[in-house]
Amino acid sequence: MTKNAARIDNIIKRDKKVFLALPRVPYPFVVDHGDGDFAYDVDGKKFIDFTSFIGVYNMGVNSSAKVRNAIKVQVDKLMHNALLEFYSELPVDFAELLVSMFPKGESWRVFLSNSGAEAVEAAMKFSNLFTKRYYNMAFYNAFHGRTKGALSLTNSKVVQREYFGPFAQGTIHVPYPYCYRCPFKLEYPGCGFACVDYIKKYPLSKEVNPKEVAAFFAEPVQGEGGYVVPPMDYFKELKALLDDHGILFVADEVQAGYMRTGKFLSLDNFGVKADIYTMAKAIGAGMPLGATIVNGKFGDIPAGSHASTFGGNLAVVAGAYAQLQDVHKNWREIEASIVAKGKMALRRLKDMQERYEIIGDARGLGLMLAIELVKNKSTKEPATKERTEIIKDAFENGLLLLAAGQSTIRLAPPVTIDEGVLSKGLDILEASVKKANANMLGN
Repeated sequence: MTKNAARIDNIIKRDKKVFLALPRVPYPFVVDHGDGDFAYDVDGKKFIDFTSFIGVYNMGVNSSAKVRNAIKVQVDKLMHNALLEFYSELPVDFAELLVSMFPKGESWRVFLSNSGAEAVEAAMKFSNLFTKRYYNMAFYNAFHGRTKGALSLTNSKVVQREYFGPFAQGTIHVPYPYCYRCPFKLEYPGCGFACVDYIKKYPLSKEVNPKEVAAFFAEPVQGEGGYVVPPMDYFKELKALLDDHGILFVADEVQAGYMRTGKFLSLDNFGVKADIYTMAKAIGAGMPLGATIVNGKFGDIPAGSHASTFGGNLAVVAGAYAQLQDVHKNWREIEASIVAKGKMALRRLKDMQERYEIIGDARGLGLMLAIELVKNKSTKEPATKERTEIIKDAFENGLLLLAAGQSTIRLAPPVTIDEGVLSKGLDILEASVKKANANMLGN
């Protein structure tokens, strides 16, 4: 073992002694610094980043010098502003610019917090308040956070929920339009959206009166559950059903939003507007920031009914505002770039799907991409062990990847990634897939 390898091993051992267990990657990456498309470990080894550090660095690892400088300047001026009690101009500037990027023809109001789970918790409370209803609906395979309320919506893995119930918030879960593994054994478009019909015929007819349902929470593209992309017309069908019953639609944009899919809001890809949006991760430009954005038609909330000590923190908002200014200024150019790079990458993944038995499905929208691994394309048995092998092998060759779902690898590089770097990362991925495929088939 080299001196630096020993240092990495020592850091990991110390980490495990002092921190409660976290769902860490299966490779020994001890990060030191990052810049743009790349991250570096404490040994100085360079990695292409296909994670955006769980969707936080959409605009490049460690954000831009402009963002970092804005934070530094604000830190020297005032960090904590207690927005729940005192007024500050910078959060107003940020919120005004943020809502300018939301669907036109509506007024929007913002609540700032510190994380995606907090943004979702706020949306849960606001939907209850606006509708005077108690129940919520969400999808199987969903991830909306791990705090107690948000966890009532989350339904991705048993380990996330076991021993934490019962949940106070009444939540009804229904199947997501996961066409590759359709629970109804049907195919789109011939299915006629059987998954929407199911909602009508069962939970809204046999489990709960629709008049008691406050909101339906949905990730427009499921994240932790497997980067699952629904059919383009799905949310129109769902929104029509919700509108019929006065059920609010909450779009969880925490991972899929902020340009990840080629649109500022991932729901915009589907031609539908939500009543409430939640954002976090990339919106903070590397700092902890959550936002809940509400259609102004619902009015205000009673002062004191919901608040956050650190929500709207000036140091955080300074970085977020600096980044958002650049995104707003270059909005259409960024969109076009993401769409082009996403199409190129998805073509590569589809080509791999054709050539390797281990890839059952390749899917994505913009630069929110995934390959789902199987032992057999006919049976679709998940290849979970093989996924781990691929992720570890790619790491050894300089590529950072993350798992999702049961046997999926998610690809979420910074949306600003250079096309040549993106292509090189896909080369590394394919080499690892080819090796695992040969091992699986005994070649």
